[in-house]
Amino acid sequence: MSDMETAGIVVVGGSLAGLRGAEALRNGGYTGPLTIVGDEPYPPYDRPPLSKHVLAGALDAASTELPRLVRLNARWRLGQTVVALDRIARVIGLADGSAIPFQSLLVATGAQARRWTRAGSELAGVFTIRTRDDAAALRSALASVPARVLIIGGGLIGCETASCCSDLGLPTTLVDSNPAPLSRVLGATVGNVIAGCMMDAGVDFRASTHVDALEGAFGKVVRARLSDGSAIETDLVVVALGAVRETGWLSRAGLLADSGGLTCDSACRALNVEGQPDLNIFAAGDVARWPNAHYGDRLMTVEHWGNAIEQAEHAARNILSDPSDQNAYRHLPAFWSSQFGINIKTVGSAEGAEAAAITQGSLSSRRFLAVYGREGHTVAAVSFDEARWLPSYARRIEIKATFPPVPGAIDQERVDVVDPGFPAPRELAGATSSVRQEAAHA
Repeated sequence: MSDMETAGIVVVGGSLAGLRGAEALRNGGYTGPLTIVGDEPYPPYDRPPLSKHVLAGALDAASTELPRLVRLNARWRLGQTVVALDRIARVIGLADGSAIPFQSLLVATGAQARRWTRAGSELAGVFTIRTRDDAAALRSALASVPARVLIIGGGLIGCETASCCSDLGLPTTLVDSNPAPLSRVLGATVGNVIAGCMMDAGVDFRASTHVDALEGAFGKVVRARLSDGSAIETDLVVVALGAVRETGWLSRAGLLADSGGLTCDSACRALNVEGQPDLNIFAAGDVARWPNAHYGDRLMTVEHWGNAIEQAEHAARNILSDPSDQNAYRHLPAFWSSQFGINIKTVGSAEGAEAAAITQGSLSSRRFLAVYGREGHTVAAVSFDEARWLPSYARRIEIKATFPPVPGAIDQERVDVVDPGFPAPRELAGATSSVRQEAAHA
């Protein structure tokens, strides 16, 4: 048996994608050595409950561990960070100085919370929420009944946190640089519905505004200065500005990687800086940036729970296959969120849509289904407490059905077509899409 055969397969990332990828390897018949490296000291855990049940106090952070679906018989290296990769020798180096050889490598390192880098970053009382420890610390701070919570960022994490704080009866302000919450993924038109729900729940929403600086006293945050010249007195700040990927060890090894992710081909194989696939290195989950065939092979990073599982399982199957038999990964993004008493579900990617059609319900009722179109095709749909038609629209997205929808295929006679409120297409040209669900990271 060769050294590479004894080296086995290494999974970097003690995440949802890492765990399900490892399980898929075993389910696929792989019986060789299997090592899982994770930078956190905990076994893989479920992230969606962190910004929902854990913050609300309904679930302890330690109770989020993911169930094991398969007996892995793996070597676990938890609390270890990968700092180096030698693609020629097929070895990864850990921060403790040890090295692990591999036959194949699955990168499933997920993403990390984007930190506050402006004035006041060192102050106590400033939190992010991405990890189990983040959620436990923030929950403890919320339980101390702060005078006012300030949330910076109107994505899913920011909105869900605001909803939780409102439910807890805490005075809350959310500051968003965009014109409406979730406007980057759903457009300002639908985002304004969320803004209305938010303000009705008592949240002070500040649109199209930046936090310029945080100020403190005796080492603790006490105030935020905004771009409009106003100030907010606050003793607890939640930074919800999206995610970045720690890929320095990958880019230093000559792979096409940056803070936006590790670029892969359609078979989930990592690409080098020349754009050629490394046949021994694969990626899955939040860290993977891959061409989505549903959207003209536009490069996407998809921070969704379902994608983490499906892509990890697909990558595992390709690892176990001959390169000539490795299949392209096809995934239609989908996410869900519960906030301010509304269940929001989406399929597809609405980014850059030119129009939206309200096919069920109405925006004013806050119960509706909106379908998004681009270049005459249906590209996404979102439901607010109106999810029964969503599966049919998923199929229409896959077959590139005509937009607006044909009246006979919907359940109300009149379809209102509206401007979704996205930036003009020219502003998106050449951009890498990032379909975000900050509440559900792999």
